[in-house]
Amino acid sequence: MAETTTQQRPLTGWDKPELDLSNAQWQSSSRGLGDVQIAFVEGFIAMRNSGRPESPSLIFTPAEWGAFVSGAREGEFDLT
Repeated sequence: MAETTTQQRPLTGWDKPELDLSNAQWQSSSRGLGDVQIAFVEGFIAMRNSGRPESPSLIFTPAEWGAFVSGAREGEFDLT
């Protein structure tokens, strides 16, 4: 079978910098009972899976984070 490679291109409109999360101070969600951790880095909010911290993190602007949290509180997202 031939090997193929896929090049990942930046998303159109992606205006977030590559953040250095190596020294981020991660905080557990749900008072330590959840599977999600967040960190505040250079004016952005990073979110990662606490069970797999080596996995890619999601990066939110403050406005995006506010919309995400608002939607989660209204039941738009399943955070379990």
